[in-house]
Amino acid sequence: MKPLVSITTVTYNSEKTLARTIESVLNQTYHPLEYIIIDGVSKDKTLQIAEKYYDRFKEKGSLYTIISEKDKGMYDAINKGIQLSKGEIIGNINSDDWYERDAVEKVVKKYRKTKFDFLYGDLRIVYPDRKIRVKKAKKSAYMTSRHWNHPTQFATRKLYLEEPYKLESLYDDFDLFLRVTKKGYHIEILNEILANFTTEGMSHKRSLCDVVNRIGIRYKIYKNNGYNRLYFIECFCTEIMKLILG
Repeated sequence: MKPLVSITTVTYNSEKTLARTIESVLNQTYHPLEYIIIDGVSKDKTLQIAEKYYDRFKEKGSLYTIISEKDKGMYDAINKGIQLSKGEIIGNINSDDWYERDAVEKVVKKYRKTKFDFLYGDLRIVYPDRKIRVKKAKKSAYMTSRHWNHPTQFATRKLYLEEPYKLESLYDDFDLFLRVTKKGYHIEILNEILANFTTEGMSHKRSLCDVVNRIGIRYKIYKNNGYNRLYFIECFCTEIMKLILG
């Protein structure tokens, strides 16, 4: 039996980029799957764009759901999508990012071999000046976001229900990564490009005030997950690098 894979996308005023994200799910080499868009009551044409795809997903035999309602932020919306999902495996792709065409197929192949709880792979990063860098996934005893790529992350529905996003900060995704690692879930790495990411989101605002705030948030997450004070240096270096390099 082919495992059902559910993909969620959170949207809010995403009319400029959403079609590319949807097309990347629609054109996956693995079907049928389930795709859920959770919209935060957009004021632009986001919903009209999303609604154009009902018939095309139906032709693939895939489930396609659009929900538009107020939420408490991105991670609250992702939690809603997880609760609604029927898939054994769940991925999340943001509305300004997109999957490689065979991403889901590769993830399922890995799942059949390993029965992972949590997986992430390589990420292609696209900068505003159109320069490209591939960020390699890595499993290491030294815990850093520089070895992990949230847009490529897939996990079992069981794990997500046991470990929902906490709704505490813009780095709730990194908190989840540290939690599942600390608790000994079965984590796998897939060193192939699974997704594409653009560096224009909240975590890449470049004012000094934003950088200082993010350092504090990161360090608090490390402390809450039982990591020592030396990780403050990691937080500082990571955010300064983002400030310098973009």
